[in-house]
Amino acid sequence: MTVYMQPISEINQQAIDVLIKDIGIVDTIRFLNQFRVGTGNYTEERKQLFEGMSAKDIIANIKSQQTHHHDNE
Repeated sequence: MTVYMQPISEINQQAIDVLIKDIGIVDTIRFLNQFRVGTGNYTEERKQLFEGMSAKDIIANIKSQQTHHHDNE
């Protein structure tokens, strides 16, 4: 007995077609974008970005930015 296995490119296209039909092209694109491979080295970037900062410092920084953002609205 022979089992036909579709090429992955055909399966991908069928899946995309189903998504577009069911949720629309915009939401399909949004969904697919979450699986894109990023660039860079997040671990190293994070070390540089938060060097010398405690968790409390980071939280205070976030809260400060949120307050600043709300003041500009």
